[in-house]
Amino acid sequence: MRTAAFFDIDGTLYRESLMIEHFKKLLKYEVLDEAIWHTQIKQSYENWRKRRGNYDDYMLGLAEVYVASMKGLERSKMEFITNQVVDLKGDNVYMYTRNRIGWHKAQGHAVIFISGSPDYLVRKMAERYAITDCMGTRYLLDPEDRYTGEIEQMWDSDSKRGAVDHFVRKFDLDLTSSYAYGDTVGDLSMFELVGNPVAINPTRELLTHLKSTPVLRDKVRVAVERKDVVYLLRPDVETFRAYGDE
Repeated sequence: MRTAAFFDIDGTLYRESLMIEHFKKLLKYEVLDEAIWHTQIKQSYENWRKRRGNYDDYMLGLAEVYVASMKGLERSKMEFITNQVVDLKGDNVYMYTRNRIGWHKAQGHAVIFISGSPDYLVRKMAERYAITDCMGTRYLLDPEDRYTGEIEQMWDSDSKRGAVDHFVRKFDLDLTSSYAYGDTVGDLSMFELVGNPVAINPTRELLTHLKSTPVLRDKVRVAVERKDVVYLLRPDVETFRAYGDE
């Protein structure tokens, strides 16, 4: 059996969100009306940027608008923008995660991306980092090769559990010796399934869950990257709320 390393992308490898970058490019090239940003997204973005709002709330709201906005767009016309995002932004990653990908590849491990970002962006990132396989949120197409506005999501924990099960069967993986890297509660199932989970710059919600779950508290390592230093910690590290009520 083979050892694998499962990686989330947004916030774990990539410093921001591939979906956000793609959305911005759609606005820049006037594929989408810029009014969508000002009327539906800007306020929640500003709240998050000023640390007055919740990141997950911002991302879920953006995802809802993004999915609806994709309806009717032709896949062929999206490829240029997809390539632009990964070509221009694909190296904007955490050095710790990038180095871990390199280490796992050197060990002969199967390196697999499981991400809530659109599958066409996830595939491009997988090609860029020359990994084994990947799975992202699937955006469905109609017979005319236009996006329908329907998806098969991959950002929640249950969906990622199903993805791991799929790859276990495909590559005959040994989960006990395998690794998983993520940053939000959407990655919890991966942490539960493997023997070597690592939370990278975890959200408060994820860290709270890790602290309160004995099995995860004992086996998960926490990596926090700031500037050119990576701090390796345990989930029970003392923390302070960055904003809002204590």
